[in-house]
Amino acid sequence: MTSQAFQPRHFQWALSGRVGVITLNRPERKNPLTFDSYAELRELFRALTNVSEVRAVILTGAGGNFCSGGDVHEIIGPLTRLDAAGLLEFTRMTGDVVKAMRHSPQPIIAAVDGVCAGAGALLATAADFRLATARAQTAFLFTRVGLAGCDMGACALLPRIIGHGRAAELLYTGRSMSAAEGLSWGFFNRLLPPEELLTAATALASEIATGPTAAHAMTKRMLHEEWAMPLDQAIDAEAAAQASCMQTEDFRRAYRAFVAKQRPQFEGN
Repeated sequence: MTSQAFQPRHFQWALSGRVGVITLNRPERKNPLTFDSYAELRELFRALTNVSEVRAVILTGAGGNFCSGGDVHEIIGPLTRLDAAGLLEFTRMTGDVVKAMRHSPQPIIAAVDGVCAGAGALLATAADFRLATARAQTAFLFTRVGLAGCDMGACALLPRIIGHGRAAELLYTGRSMSAAEGLSWGFFNRLLPPEELLTAATALASEIATGPTAAHAMTKRMLHEEWAMPLDQAIDAEAAAQASCMQTEDFRRAYRAFVAKQRPQFEGN
């Protein structure tokens, strides 16, 4: 499958060079998610595993907001009428979106402006980088609707980014984390003026896309897999991973470029 085969109906997908751009595009409602958009995001990230022409992905929202979470009328209301089996099917499907993001080889950059709430906050959390504006407000709102904070991997992902105590505060209270807090806590990599957010995200994605693709994919994979490994096992796993990368042509290209005092041109193999 190529990137041109992606024709989602519930968000925008565009390819700029080797960078794929996903834009959640319901600005009049602050870009909420629906059953269909969840499913399409899951399928897109699953498909990207086999699309070599896309080397980095930007996830953003239209109209000055990132994502307000699950649509109250199109998701929350219907969920109150589902039986236990239907509810489990839904929660597994939303979790599969995060799994697909974490298992796709492409580094993902969330460009966050304005509201970033509920499931939208989890999409940002599941990304590899998070750039934001000073007006970004990130809230894990599940407790506000009578649900636990353990949604879509929140209790696993968030403490690893900002620490257990800070994650517990956000997940128990549902309060908004300001952009300044997010930056100082390590949730956001950088804060930018709104007019520079997408430009900066594109520049970062383009820089990544020109790098050694197979090596970047390995870095992402090991960052994910080593969470649950003892140190000795992690070191052994990294030895095998790096030895594998040393077999790539990109590794040889880098050496030849160094000898020639040139910048390497990586091709992803």
